[in-house]
Amino acid sequence: MYSDKTLVCKDCGQEFTFTAGEQEFYAEKGFTNEPQRCKACRANRKSERGEGGARQMFDAVCSECGNPCKVPFEPHDDRPVYCSDCFRNKTGR
Repeated sequence: MYSDKTLVCKDCGQEFTFTAGEQEFYAEKGFTNEPQRCKACRANRKSERGEGGARQMFDAVCSECGNPCKVPFEPHDDRPVYCSDCFRNKTGR
């Protein structure tokens, strides 16, 4: 069974409780990582993205086809970046 856990928010550093019920929900959904942010910081991040939940997008060049693309993370030179078409072809999604 699950029992409440105390975690530390990676944004504000405050402790928060990851309840047994939340752990069960995560397990049912197949989530393998524990939450890293408290409820207030999660809500703050969500509101920063705006009403539609739009993310900040970064310009990149696809490592497969060489076409310019936009990705929802800041690309780094040590990992390949794929446009959505090449990513779909690689993962079969």
